[in-house]
Amino acid sequence: MSAASPRARIAIAAVAAAGVATLCLAPAAMGRQAAGPRCVPARLNVSAVLPGTSLTVSPLPGSDDASPQTQISLLGVPAAELQGVRVTGSRSGAHRGGLRAYSQGDGASFLAARPFLAGETVAVQGSIVATPAGPIRFGFRFTVAHEDVLPRVIPPHVHARDLNEKQQFHSQPLLQPPALTISARSPATAPGLVFAAPYGGPGASGPMIFDEAGNLVWFHPLAQGTEATNLQLQQLDGNPVLSWWQGYIAPQGFGDGEEIIADSSYRQIASVHAGNGYAADLHDFHLTGANTALLTAFAPIDCDLAAVGGPRASAVSDSLIQEVDLATGLVRREWHGLDHVALGDSYSAPAGASLAWPYDYLHLNSVDPPAGGRTLLSARNTWALYELDWSTGQVLTRIGGRHSDVKLLAGAATAYQHDAARLPDGTISIFDNGGLPKVHAESRGVLVEVDPDTKTDTILAQYEHPSPLTSGSQGNVEVLANGDVFIGWGAAPYFSEFSAGGQLLFDAHMPGSYESYRAYRFPWTGAPATLPAIAVSPPAGAAAQGAAPLTVYASWNGDTRTASWRVLAGPSAQQLSPVAAAPRSGFETAISVPAPQPFIAAQALDASGTVLATSPAIAG
Repeated sequence: MSAASPRARIAIAAVAAAGVATLCLAPAAMGRQAAGPRCVPARLNVSAVLPGTSLTVSPLPGSDDASPQTQISLLGVPAAELQGVRVTGSRSGAHRGGLRAYSQGDGASFLAARPFLAGETVAVQGSIVATPAGPIRFGFRFTVAHEDVLPRVIPPHVHARDLNEKQQFHSQPLLQPPALTISARSPATAPGLVFAAPYGGPGASGPMIFDEAGNLVWFHPLAQGTEATNLQLQQLDGNPVLSWWQGYIAPQGFGDGEEIIADSSYRQIASVHAGNGYAADLHDFHLTGANTALLTAFAPIDCDLAAVGGPRASAVSDSLIQEVDLATGLVRREWHGLDHVALGDSYSAPAGASLAWPYDYLHLNSVDPPAGGRTLLSARNTWALYELDWSTGQVLTRIGGRHSDVKLLAGAATAYQHDAARLPDGTISIFDNGGLPKVHAESRGVLVEVDPDTKTDTILAQYEHPSPLTSGSQGNVEVLANGDVFIGWGAAPYFSEFSAGGQLLFDAHMPGSYESYRAYRFPWTGAPATLPAIAVSPPAGAAAQGAAPLTVYASWNGDTRTASWRVLAGPSAQQLSPVAAAPRSGFETAISVPAPQPFIAAQALDASGTVLATSPAIAG
């Protein structure tokens, strides 16, 4: 692992080769052919490891979907052993540039000084030196895609919906997170708080943490037009951190944004961006112990779809995985669905595809971190999971879909599923949406076991909501340390915890206008860098006119340590003494104090009575 600090890793947002795709439509429309270009390689599922070498390369040799702004990733030997790398475009000619090493010491990316041209074939040549047999020459070719740049469509924010859908706080009036209804609660639940990222409702989108009594713990409202998904707890340099995606969600169902990492004080310490001209997608993000991150991206490109019954002049949404070096922002490897999964494997129809609405044939939505040299993917629109060889990128096993390599026994088939994860015992957890269009009667969480010897897929357990839910998109399953199963129901804004045996232990929901792509339960201690906030009622000046005693409202967005509040009052902000106290009660605690009080502040105390922080003083 690199010794670079988390703050130093903000450099990952500014790698020159990464690029940012323009949203200007005119260049994308220029030079298009009567029929779209080929976007699928002549041979699917080839290896990314160059024959006779230990180099894993991207773009994939023989592929037709590379970005004009692509790096050329050479992974598998130290950068010093890569010599004489030459890159030539069939139309753009020789490309000047240089190798930049990965912080892990196992390769480098060639960063071209200028972009490649759409439709051209790029040849890469070089040598690996310092091998026992002497220098080994290598070479490969790939073709650059015609990017299909979609216009941004920002729907107007709706403010006229029922205000009861939002929570309101005197001390923090700008937060306004979604209201929560708790319909089931048991002392047998696993420890921890609930992590979600609501969007689509009358209030702001943003990452959100709440407890199982429905009390808000933390909410980070985002600006209009910016959405959030996938708030989770991860580890970075051995420390717990929060991560979430934020950005623009296209009507076509993918994200254009960045991955945010924040510490236990909710301070942003890094922003992870996709490389090669792509934007980080909303679907999945994992920090690894190798100082890298795995993220998804979507790339609409022009494509001739006639071979699968679609229009000749059309486009397809390619699904990508990138492994990004956190210290440098370089792309260590890149995997494209179009290189490994046939267009004809989709359950989505290509007939209506267009340049404005690309054919979303795969729709990758989860990437399980590699274990034992293999990783597991879930693709919504092929109804399949894919087990990959992480070095070669080749699909080893298809689980489900039109051409499953294993037999799905009764109840094991999924449709439009999300969030496939391999558990330590080899079991796979999946959120089975079952639609839309509707394939199953209801959505469910499932645990399945794939036997490599008998080539069978057996369902071990399924978890359905007592009031059947149909989630047309999104959703996840988290198997907790105590064996409970926590489910975020995605487009159906519910959060449920079941015992391993299927008993509902916890259930909560937001108003139906909201959604949350995923939800989790994690243990969490929050120590905000901000100060507590307070408000008083009646307003300032009313108490001095003989009004009833003041009520002080105190809160501290994100704090989990406060056990009680102590109110201070006095003739000035510098002369304050205790006048009242109360145990903490939910996110915002109301405390009655004598009136009149010229100035008031509040102290947050932990369970031992130690002062954690003091709010700014305000006029009473």
